[in-house]
Amino acid sequence: MKARFWLVLALLYAVLLGIFCLAFLILASSLEPAQQLLLTEMLGSRIQILMVLALLLLLGLGAGLKALQAHYVRPLELLSEDVVIMLSTNPEHRAASRGAAEVRVLAGKINTLATTFQELQRDVQAKIAQANRALLEEKNRLAALMSELAQSVLVCNIEGRILLYNTHATELLEAHDATGTTIGLGRSIFGVIERDLIVHALEQIQHQRQQGADPSARPVSEFVATLANGQLVRAHMAPVLDGSNALDGFVLTLEDITRNVAAESQRDALLQSLTQDTRATLANIRAALETMQQFPDMSSQKRSQFTAIIDDESQRLARQIDQTEQGQADYHGEGWQLEQMRGVDLIALLQRRIETPDLRIDSSNTIDPALWLKVDSYALTQALAYLAQRLATQCNVSTLHLDLQRTERLAHLDLAWRGAPVAAETLRLWESTPLQMGAANPLLTLNAVITGQGGEAVYLFDLARQTSCYRLLLPLAAARAALDIRIKKSARPEFYDFNLFQQSGQTAELDQQLLSQLSYTVFDTETTGLQPAAGDEIISLGALHIVNGRLLSHENLDQLILPGRKLSAESIAIHGISDAMLIGQPPIEKVLPQFHRFAQDTILVAHNAAFDMRFLQMLEARTGISFTQPVLDTLLLSQVIHPHQELHSLEAIANRLGVDIVGRHTALGDAIVTAEVLLKMLPLLAEKGIFTLKEARDAAQLTPYARIHY
Repeated sequence: MKARFWLVLALLYAVLLGIFCLAFLILASSLEPAQQLLLTEMLGSRIQILMVLALLLLLGLGAGLKALQAHYVRPLELLSEDVVIMLSTNPEHRAASRGAAEVRVLAGKINTLATTFQELQRDVQAKIAQANRALLEEKNRLAALMSELAQSVLVCNIEGRILLYNTHATELLEAHDATGTTIGLGRSIFGVIERDLIVHALEQIQHQRQQGADPSARPVSEFVATLANGQLVRAHMAPVLDGSNALDGFVLTLEDITRNVAAESQRDALLQSLTQDTRATLANIRAALETMQQFPDMSSQKRSQFTAIIDDESQRLARQIDQTEQGQADYHGEGWQLEQMRGVDLIALLQRRIETPDLRIDSSNTIDPALWLKVDSYALTQALAYLAQRLATQCNVSTLHLDLQRTERLAHLDLAWRGAPVAAETLRLWESTPLQMGAANPLLTLNAVITGQGGEAVYLFDLARQTSCYRLLLPLAAARAALDIRIKKSARPEFYDFNLFQQSGQTAELDQQLLSQLSYTVFDTETTGLQPAAGDEIISLGALHIVNGRLLSHENLDQLILPGRKLSAESIAIHGISDAMLIGQPPIEKVLPQFHRFAQDTILVAHNAAFDMRFLQMLEARTGISFTQPVLDTLLLSQVIHPHQELHSLEAIANRLGVDIVGRHTALGDAIVTAEVLLKMLPLLAEKGIFTLKEARDAAQLTPYARIHY
């Protein structure tokens, strides 16, 4: 402090002396030589007085600087330290009244503000404590409810991490697990249940939701899993949806069916034993009859002996049948591995699983939507995918046609293709080769899968048309209604432990909502060109959600779109999407409804949103879909926050705000960057007094770029 004081004093003294010397030089230069000589003599004779004056100037400057430091600088430094202590360490600390009157007034105002802040902090702490008590009560009620459930229950997020489980689930999944695998909050369910089974079930649910007539009804899926120790469990999956009706997780209820399967194996062994014994008995009877027929003149004694053999074998056969019937009566199992599903869902699932760049799949459009099957869809799709792969690699099949039709008691599932017939030996080899489907069924064959469905397979060849057909005869099932759990936004229970399950909390007074409390859908498009009115179209759409100030990267939409026109060289140079990449992609008429559901009940956000919104508006007449929710534009918000900056491109804004630019000029990549930019902008808008949606929209409308139209 002392060194700084003397340094500042020396600088001020030097500046003042310099000013006096400069003034003297200017004055001297304006005099005649004789006058200059006279002035020099006068100053030389009074040099002692000048030195005294210089010393007095130094003392005056020192006293003034000392007073300034004592009354303003030092008190302000101490005041800043007091403020830091009040805000970070000790809220009860208060600033001392020091220095000049202005500084003392400022200290008093800060103390008043600190008192108000402390009272607010106490209120917040009290509300937090009250919320924690309510949360604890809710958790205790939830824990009690879960513990009373007779079934094993797990709740997982969309990434497969366990968010909730009960005691029965722990006992089922851990009690007999020889591998030491444990379940717990945050752990992955894939460590216990095979990942492909869960992904398969989620695909079924997602497809049923997309195809369902009632979007508020929740579909369910069932599958059978084998645990590490060989236990078999039947899993019942129901989806968990977020506030925008997007799939956010799933609930699994598990049932141990190991005993049921053992009983079924026992029944199979019983039937096999009956078959073998029956064959031996019938062989003995047949041999006796053939002998009697070959020797009609045999003696009565010999005839009596053969008749006795036939009688003994007949009685033995009757006893075997009675024993089998008794064993069958003790068996109460059912088709544990089978599930009910719509035929159209099975065909769609097969198409998604089998189709590859080298093998195109088309399906019939005459499939009855009311046709239901009872099948193991996971095993069946894997088995038919294996068959399709054999056809593609060994028979050069490039196109498969799928069809499903109802007969009186069965359904015909046909895989048809053109080309030479498949040899019977080759087909038998394919049907008997292990599929290697995973830990659950390491040696399952195509023939075993078909038999396990309660069905049969027939190979047909049409010589005139040169077409082959592999037909599966599958059992029909009664239609199953989807699990109807309606979404009640106002009454839905809040799981405070699960951030992914929290509701957005929006109300009808959307404009008055705080920006930090809104839910956003940040999106971006890539297009064939820059002129929507001239016929350019969207070729890629990417979007993701922001909820409660958090970027939910796993809740995203990323879809290429088949346009009705060729891409220009200029647009390909920007986004790198070629015409070949868009072959086989869905048209905008299929993608836009999906995006509309994805963005439901959220605020739309884009960079240069006028451009993207113009493309969406041009599609309203064609698709009947309109986006009526409010829109925020990060381009306009950047002008609000930094009105003196010249550049407001997405790259420039990201660089200013410290956002890493990854995946630019892809729809989803740009949407991610835009979302991160928006999160950085929210506190900057608050610093400018912009807190609500209406304030942000009003401020954006006053910017120059808001007058640009496309």
